[in-house]
Amino acid sequence: MALTSATRDTMLDQLNALATHASLHTADPGSSGTSEVTGGSYARVAITWSSSSSGTKAITASVTLQIPAGTTITHFGLWSAISAGTFRGGGALTASQSYPTGGTYDLTITITST
Repeated sequence: MALTSATRDTMLDQLNALATHASLHTADPGSSGTSEVTGGSYARVAITWSSSSSGTKAITASVTLQIPAGTTITHFGLWSAISAGTFRGGGALTASQSYPTGGTYDLTITITST
C-alpha cells in the first residue's frame, strides 16, 4: 500500500514529541539502543525537528556531541529523554570516525519515508 506524501509527513511529524534527544554509538544500536558511547564529557543532546515535507524530516540544526578519547563512532540513536528514556531508532553515520584523543562530532539527521 502506498501512502500519500501528506500521510507520510503526518507520521514523521510525530517524532517531534517522541524523539527529543540524539546519541552516538560504537556499533549498531539495534532495537534497544545498545553500544551507546560512554565516558568523558559525553552526553545525549536535545534535538528539535523541522516540519516534514514530501516524506522527509530533518533536525533544525546540527548538534555537537563530545567524544571521549579512544572511541570510534559508527551510528546515531534517537531517544525520548536525556538519560534512560525510550530508544526510538537509529542509523549508521555516513562513515565511522575514530577519536584517539577525544573531540567533538557534529551530527545532522535527515529521515526519509518512502
